[in-house]
Amino acid sequence: SIIDLATGQQPLCNEDGSAVVVFNGEIYNHLELRSRLEERGHRFATKSDTEAIIHSYEEHGVDCVSDLRGMFAFAIWDRLRRRLLLARDRLGIKPLYYHVGCDFVVFASEIKALLTHPRVPREIDPEGLDLYLSLRYVPGPRTMFRGISKLQPGHLLVCDEAGIRLRQYWDVPCPEKRAEPLTRAETLEARDKLAAVLEESVRLRLVADVPLGVFLSGGLDSTSVLAVMNRLAPGEPARSFTVGYETALGDDEPANEFTFARQAADSFGANHQELRLETKDVKDVLREVVWHLDEPVADPACVPLFLVSRLARNDVTVVLSGEGADEILGGYGAYRRMLHLERVHQHVRGARGSLLAAAGQILPGVSGERARHFLRLASKPLPLRYHGVSRGFLPETKGRLVGCDDHARVDQCATDLFSDHFRAVAGAPPLEQMLYVDIKTWLPDDLLVKADKMTMANAQELRVPFLDHRLVELAATLPSELKIRGRHGKAVLRDAMSGVVPQPILERSKKGFPVPTGRLLRDLSGFSREVLLDRSSACRSWFDRKAVEDILDDHATGRAQRDQEIWSLLVFELWHDQFLKRRFEPMHYPATTLQAAAAAG
Repeated sequence: SIIDLATGQQPLCNEDGSAVVVFNGEIYNHLELRSRLEERGHRFATKSDTEAIIHSYEEHGVDCVSDLRGMFAFAIWDRLRRRLLLARDRLGIKPLYYHVGCDFVVFASEIKALLTHPRVPREIDPEGLDLYLSLRYVPGPRTMFRGISKLQPGHLLVCDEAGIRLRQYWDVPCPEKRAEPLTRAETLEARDKLAAVLEESVRLRLVADVPLGVFLSGGLDSTSVLAVMNRLAPGEPARSFTVGYETALGDDEPANEFTFARQAADSFGANHQELRLETKDVKDVLREVVWHLDEPVADPACVPLFLVSRLARNDVTVVLSGEGADEILGGYGAYRRMLHLERVHQHVRGARGSLLAAAGQILPGVSGERARHFLRLASKPLPLRYHGVSRGFLPETKGRLVGCDDHARVDQCATDLFSDHFRAVAGAPPLEQMLYVDIKTWLPDDLLVKADKMTMANAQELRVPFLDHRLVELAATLPSELKIRGRHGKAVLRDAMSGVVPQPILERSKKGFPVPTGRLLRDLSGFSREVLLDRSSACRSWFDRKAVEDILDDHATGRAQRDQEIWSLLVFELWHDQFLKRRFEPMHYPATTLQAAAAAG
């Protein structure tokens, strides 16, 4: 409980008990909604933001979601209309899963809850597994489980006597290509608008009846959040938390950002804590992390996030973070690389493009699989080339793993998925197309699921100011030149924070959370080999044993960098062991309970 700890218990009903809601998340504009609804005669029994949802539903029906500003997954049962409404927030900050049986629907905020139902199957979805190998996560609406779906961000599910209907109620705006460059006045106006909406977003997320803090990496995004928090509450030192590894990434580059995080904390007088991790800490919690994720997400940053959340929970219940800024403002280096490839592609279309594609397929002397993959990419248009900022097994390795030599076919599921999203924004500039794709795939199904589940596992709530839907809508309308400028992304945010954020942080290039995965897996090499090559392992059932052995040997001998592949296989194996091998105790429904439910309608 975050708002109204005394009377906000759920489920909550409307005045006459004809509609009831269960809800996970926060409605940040609930006081504004409450005022409007009370003017229209609605009577509130609590101070909870949950109650604003049920009265909004009374007033507007399923369109009530349009008034909600926040992160949410909720279910409403309307007894009079015999209607179930499921809704998920616009960006997918909060998860919602469901299964449709022949005569029932079951839903939950965690897959493991669905699996306790005796009629929900526990089977791998082969297409979900295929996508996981390509991307290191399973993009919605699929999950790794056959028959279990994610309700997509910005969508509703309505179930009544007419059947089940899915409806999209929100989408990221699609900007048109702009012919003329921005004027200086337009650039300054965009900077000021972004700063104003970000401040409003942070202000809304500071409302809580419990202590709150901030995850501080020392990068531009989290430092910007801390700077705005400090401006809004200057007399209250923020509590900030950072995490990193003692191990170096290589060439003495630290696997942490402690120096920059300390500089940010000192600049704004934050009460700062650091968590220093050793590689042994990973093995101790990896199974627990996979359990909380519900389905495989092969992002090594899950572990430090889980551990720093556990540390922070000693002091705060709510934390803010900078998640989402890269996806809405072009912060990742992959975007610049893909724009470079786009320029290359324009020069090699036609016959020369065909030659490049052929070279990428047949030239073993072109410095390895990644170089050949680059040549193949350069010959393809953007919708066939870009599979998001997260990449799993390259086609050659994946083909050996699953026993398929056709590199085009081995990635077909991912290609079809991304092509569908690209078609929705075909008229937008290339950068905006990529941002749209990542907001639809990587953001909700890797970054946000990781953020939500690792914090909720520690009874902690994470709030993400950069993903306020009004800020996302504003960012989507900004021209690409305000996002990528030279070697930096998020140019407009840098402009907005100039003179506010310390200059060394302002000038930093995007680093991403540093995880020494290679060193971790070397320390865990015996554990990994034992788990993946065990006679009863899932990897032996689903993949070619020789291909798995080659991946492990390449890493052990240093012949090739196989960190991500091994991590992906290890997460899959630990997930399979906990979710498919072990027994889930089913829920039991006594006849009296079923009769009472039927009598209640």
